[in-house]
Amino acid sequence: MTTYYFIRHAEKEFDGTFNPSLTKKGHQRAKFWADFFKDKGIEMVYCTELKRTQQTAAPLLKMLNIDFKYYDSSALYDSVFQKETKGKTVLIVGHQDSTPTFVNRIIKERAYSYIKGNNFANLYTIQIVDSENIKHELQTIDF
Repeated sequence: MTTYYFIRHAEKEFDGTFNPSLTKKGHQRAKFWADFFKDKGIEMVYCTELKRTQQTAAPLLKMLNIDFKYYDSSALYDSVFQKETKGKTVLIVGHQDSTPTFVNRIIKERAYSYIKGNNFANLYTIQIVDSENIKHELQTIDF
């Protein structure tokens, strides 16, 4: 079975730049996510090239002593990603647009729309037993 967990990056600074860091609350949320995921059997973590996704994943990566892999938000769920993650438990840290788009691509339906700007609590879970048996769920997990 392949299990994917998707979250949006934590709260970011509004400093006028394209690639801002997390706020104090964002760093607190990142630590919350690390505690949440520490016993979920995460084997791989994917982030975008933007530091807010990497900073969100950093506490978990440190806890698990693993490195993240980049994913290209323009090539979601391609054959390389599918092959690398098959049979694994994977966390993907994305953005308000790429996260639901990525989830929709995997489940082969438009079940989820963009995440509202002030929402950092969505957790999407996908379990794939085989191509005919894909389960998905959206939860709100706030701290």
